[in-house]
Amino acid sequence: MPHEERRPQVSEAKQRRRLDEVFGDVLPETTSDERGRDRDTPDSWYLENRPPHHDR
Repeated sequence: MPHEERRPQVSEAKQRRRLDEVFGDVLPETTSDERGRDRDTPDSWYLENRPPHHDR
């Protein structure tokens, strides 16, 4: 019988925490629609900083 390397059993919660530490949160818990619109949304920034030649 060949030598098999055994890995220690890791709980799913512990594994999820480790993945979150490495990669961060991939998806937020709530969407922007659920949170509502803030004044500092990316759209408002672009509208406030639109160059004058775009107003023509």
